Amino acid sequence: MFCKNCGKEIDDNAIICIHCGVSTNLNRSGAAMYEDGELGCLLGGLCFIAPIAGLILYLVWKDTMPHKAKQAGKWALIGFVANILFSIIYFVGMLGASDLFSYY
Repeated sequence: MFCKNCGKEIDDNAIICIHCGVSTNLNRSGAAMYEDGELGCLLGGLCFIAPIAGLILYLVWKDTMPHKAKQAGKWALIGFVANILFSIIYFVGMLGASDLFSYY
């Protein structure tokens, strides 16, 4: 593996880089200290429905839980794009409906 700080090659089980002294975020068993799981169904849905919540979660978690932060940001972006598309479809539909009723 390579050190995230200096970029030099170090042992895969190293806890501290021997070149620069920065922690590698591994505990004694060799597992990452900041391993985070999946975002979860409820939080993913919240990020989709309210993209601002996904953005806030991304900013809060980006250093400590990067995997969850990436998922929150992804769902927030998907929710934002879906919101824009549904709004366009709604307004185009309303324009078409107003033309229908103008003949009566």
